[in-house]
Amino acid sequence: MWLFNSSVGRKFVMSITGACLVLFLLFHGTMNLVAIISEDGYNMICEFLGANWYALVGTAGLAFLACLHILYALILNVQNYRARGTARYAVSNRSNGVEWSSMNMLVLGFIILAGIVLHLCNFWAKMQLVEIMGEEPASGVELIKYTFSQWYYALLYIVWLFSLWFHLTHGVWSSMQTLGWSNNIWLPRIKCISNIVATLVVLMFAAVVVYFFIAGNCCGTAACAA
Repeated sequence: MWLFNSSVGRKFVMSITGACLVLFLLFHGTMNLVAIISEDGYNMICEFLGANWYALVGTAGLAFLACLHILYALILNVQNYRARGTARYAVSNRSNGVEWSSMNMLVLGFIILAGIVLHLCNFWAKMQLVEIMGEEPASGVELIKYTFSQWYYALLYIVWLFSLWFHLTHGVWSSMQTLGWSNNIWLPRIKCISNIVATLVVLMFAAVVVYFFIAGNCCGTAACAA
């Protein structure tokens, strides 16, 4: 099947899964902003998206898309590595017009993956997972307050978001290009859209990190935030 056996098919799968993941990031970032506006409202959203069947189906689907995206990214990188052959050992300067992010997508991807694992341990494991196991889930707002009041968590999340921005600025327009928007008229436009989407996603997440870091350290201790 061409989706599995051809380079074009693999890039198509990468594009579709990547687009779905970006849509989820936009939703998740918007949801997180509610915690700044209304703590009760955010907890209501967390309760709605707990261990209910529709939330579990969504979580399973999201996990499948993420795993597929990662798997195909690894396959394409191995394929490109083999295609370069001995040319990969040649020392050359970066070509004009080639973005730094496009040359380091795999490295950025590993950093983002590490950030996702950290995020799952800090939040998902203490909320939806424990609810699945029949235990009382932690308060979403209290978790946010505690986590981001710790300087090391705040720093790690900022590094993660910094990497995510570079990954998305290239990934979004590259996906759109793969799906057919690659002519001279649309390419500059989709690159602009890519930058806007990446910046919007990162700013939404970063706003929550910075807000609760400042709020959590106003008292001088993390205990005040919790």
